[in-house]
Amino acid sequence: MALGDFDLALRGLLGENAPVSASTVVRLKEEWQEWKQRSLAGLQVIYLWVDGVDVKAGLEKEKAALLVVIGALLDGRKVVLAVEPGYRESTESWSEVLRDLKKRGLNCPCLVVGDGNLGIWAALANIYPAALEQRCWNHKIVNVLDKLPKKLQGQAKRHLQDIVYAETREAAEAKRDDFVHWCGVEGYGRAGDTLVRDWERMVTFYRFLQEHWRHLRTINIVESLFAGLRLRTDAAKRYKKVENAAAVIWKILLLAEQRFQRLNAPEKLIQVYLESGFRERNEETETKQEEVLAVV
Repeated sequence: MALGDFDLALRGLLGENAPVSASTVVRLKEEWQEWKQRSLAGLQVIYLWVDGVDVKAGLEKEKAALLVVIGALLDGRKVVLAVEPGYRESTESWSEVLRDLKKRGLNCPCLVVGDGNLGIWAALANIYPAALEQRCWNHKIVNVLDKLPKKLQGQAKRHLQDIVYAETREAAEAKRDDFVHWCGVEGYGRAGDTLVRDWERMVTFYRFLQEHWRHLRTINIVESLFAGLRLRTDAAKRYKKVENAAAVIWKILLLAEQRFQRLNAPEKLIQVYLESGFRERNEETETKQEEVLAVV
């Protein structure tokens, strides 16, 4: 989805002078604050995609980012659920975001997809412990290639893509082992170690509908939005206050939401939803049993 330049998007959405209008920014902040108070009860979220995006729009002095949460609903729609300033690697920042979503009625998602370096994973264990976790394959590939010389990166990338798109988990793990062996032969064992690290979070998507695998392997839905907006330009930097920048970017993301591609096979999502609820109830029961045994 090409939204064009940051300024252009704002002018198309809010009027020719929107990026430099103080009254427009004030109005957007008010709308954003109201949006953040809305009830989320009854949304029936199946999947979440999370990312902390460095936009350099009034945030760079605090080394902060925008923490973005996008959800897939039971009917297959994808919606923006949270846009908050925070710190990508901070468990507390992500805990605040998730805690607020839960307070406003958001159910436990079946699966959360995110980058491996985010503080989201520890936060998720505290707020939504029953949610399953999937790491972004795009980030994993970049991290692995970083451990290899440029002359080998093209070949390695093809091997890695074969792993990502394997038809079964067993096939992916066989290709993984071949890649690790190849890295060892070439003398770059660290690349193989990087691939294997946190492997269980890399293959969680196989537990879900095959029709959804293309959506669940990466956090492209978040990253592509910000790539299209070109938020690292001087136009974004004109907003020196964190809240001003966040409110403006939030409005643009809501515009982008209208063009989100729906999940395939939405009629099958009820099965995923019900199975997740069953798993969550079982884990709550096990936790209570452990607490009772601890007291005894």
